[in-house]
Amino acid sequence: MRTRPMVDRPLGSPTVAPAAAVPPAEGLARIRDLLARGGVAVLSGAGLSTESGIPDYRGATGSLRRHTPMTYQEFVADETGRRRYWARSHVGWRTIARAQPNSGHRAVQALRASGRVGAVITQNVDGLHHAAGTTDAVELHGGLDRVICLDCGTLSPREELDQRLHAANGRLEAAGAQVNPDGDVELAPELVDAFQVVPCLACGGVLKPDVVFFGENVPRARVDHCYDLVDTANALLVLGSSLTVMSGLRFVRRAAKAGLPVAIVNHGPTRGDEHAAVRVDLPLGEALTTLAQDLGPGPGPTLPD
Repeated sequence: MRTRPMVDRPLGSPTVAPAAAVPPAEGLARIRDLLARGGVAVLSGAGLSTESGIPDYRGATGSLRRHTPMTYQEFVADETGRRRYWARSHVGWRTIARAQPNSGHRAVQALRASGRVGAVITQNVDGLHHAAGTTDAVELHGGLDRVICLDCGTLSPREELDQRLHAANGRLEAAGAQVNPDGDVELAPELVDAFQVVPCLACGGVLKPDVVFFGENVPRARVDHCYDLVDTANALLVLGSSLTVMSGLRFVRRAAKAGLPVAIVNHGPTRGDEHAAVRVDLPLGEALTTLAQDLGPGPGPTLPD
């Protein structure tokens, strides 16, 4: 049976009032104290990637204000819906593929390398944690850089599919269109209608990005692994997530139920504020860089016996 390391905190789990954003200096100082103890689990959301040019879902300029993401049910059941998804995603993928980690991703990796952060769970599908060097970050919702066949289960690189779609359709353009967190962009209806979807090379089946769509469940084994990471942490630090959906909120509730301190850095209130000891409203790149610099290199990661 796995056990959580001993943590210096009062016995019991006192009720915590919803965390209003505290002054930045005070909030960062409290988060710095949590990180100084090491072994903090990070849960990141779309807000961490906005400084890399990828919008979030629910912020002031969030993509849900202008587009409805594809659902799993529509993708599986509707050939027209799949064509629309792949046409728009084929164009949007170029922006996702070109995106670079920002200072927030790099600071998370510095904190991971120093042992301050013990695990990283991300709700993002853009692969930027991995690109920043946090190659063991758990991609809760999968990654847009992979494609899976719904018939035979074969995984293949997105770049390979991109080349095949380009060969079948030529170069599609959507001048001025803004990419969404799921890689989707607005595209003229006539371009969507003429778009040719390609099948799985292994069996001829239906291809889907290896991501969890709205209406689809995260694989149980992946959820359990993330629970384990939270259970063995000393605290949970949420970065750039409104925690609106249960997919991420469940880990905050798990931590709070166990009496673990929860800290949040996010623009605006979150659904998890009632469980948080502190919430700071600051640009993530600035806040995380400050924390990483203040804490320094640290003792390095703890290795298993």
